[in-house]
Amino acid sequence: MDRATFETRLFGVLRWVVIAVLIVVTLFPFYYMVLLSIRPIEAVLQNPGGLWAGPAEWTVSTYREVLGSVDSGGQGFVRLILNTFLVAASATILTLLVSIPGSYAVSRLRFVGRRQVHFLFLAVYLFPAILLAIPLFTVFTRLGLRGSLAGLVVVYIAQTIPVSIYMLRNYLSTIPESLEEAAAVDGYTRLQTLRKVILPLAAPAVMANALYVFMIAWNEYLFALLFLVENRQNWTVSLGLAQLAGGIEVSKTVLMAGSVVLTLPIVIIFFATERLLTEGLTAGADKG
Repeated sequence: MDRATFETRLFGVLRWVVIAVLIVVTLFPFYYMVLLSIRPIEAVLQNPGGLWAGPAEWTVSTYREVLGSVDSGGQGFVRLILNTFLVAASATILTLLVSIPGSYAVSRLRFVGRRQVHFLFLAVYLFPAILLAIPLFTVFTRLGLRGSLAGLVVVYIAQTIPVSIYMLRNYLSTIPESLEEAAAVDGYTRLQTLRKVILPLAAPAVMANALYVFMIAWNEYLFALLFLVENRQNWTVSLGLAQLAGGIEVSKTVLMAGSVVLTLPIVIIFFATERLLTEGLTAGADKG
């Protein structure tokens, strides 16, 4: 066996070993979380390290407790999920409405400081979020937005627009300008070109940004605690899960059920939109 053949076979085996290790490392925590959430607390206490539970041991009482009434306010995760989805969806839509034309302007229009402006957008991430907490708390209190979901949406938009513009700008720069010139010859305005030519080609980048913004809004805890702690009716899932984690009388199986409820929507959305993340990556190529 020569060296080239040996290396080909070795790397072929190593590739599958690495893939298997990554799959185990990635999926095992989620699997164990789901397993704990469907096992009775008595079985968990007797065998906390068990990695398998037969159908006879499964229980959905933990999910009924989580989705029913798990906090002192008498509201379950169903209300929290609706609040969180409303905030995350609103923040995602509004962020894209601003970042798409903004990134297009940065990538196409000529103005002074064009090459540096997108780095200025990212300057907001040089400061930890906790530094913005007190000023935002004061401003939103005076505006009467503290305790409302609308105020939380505004905070998330301000957080996500800079990096969304940066990400979209990098992708739009790869789309040939000749396509826009051809559209202009056909009589398209710049807005029509953006809507009918650029957006279809940039669908993977737009979807990636939408997922990014949605996940940030879905999982964010600091600002949700800061603005909504006094209004239980507007709590998000992260606040409800934090209360479960801090509850003395709440079993760990119920906590794991709450963690599954928090994680599962993101997993479903990711797999539902995976095709859009991979399609059309070469759709903007020039044709002679």
